[in-house]
Amino acid sequence: MSWLYLSAVLMAITAFIHSWAGEKRLIGPLLKSSQPPLNNAQSRHILRSAWHLTSGFMVLCAIVIAVPDTPSPALRVIGGFWLALGLFSLLSSRGRHVGWPTLTASGALALVGSWT
Repeated sequence: MSWLYLSAVLMAITAFIHSWAGEKRLIGPLLKSSQPPLNNAQSRHILRSAWHLTSGFMVLCAIVIAVPDTPSPALRVIGGFWLALGLFSLLSSRGRHVGWPTLTASGALALVGSWT
């Protein structure tokens, strides 16, 4: 069970970093642009909301992983998705995406925990 808790903690940390660092380094500067499609308030609001909604879903995954007696198939689907997302981030960014280690580790830990 401790593998699952480690996975959940890493997922929550990833969500926090995604929301905080993404706002400072990506979303905030991007939304200062006045170029289409970001030249209206509604588009900027939707983009910012979608970014932070992603972080919310990361926390939701962490909660599902940490809940006792979550079915193993659900743990494997979530773990496999996080692992695949981490490896995709690693490969597509050639290692420059800051989140690939925690995404990958969270998924791997969830998968290990689902079999123990």
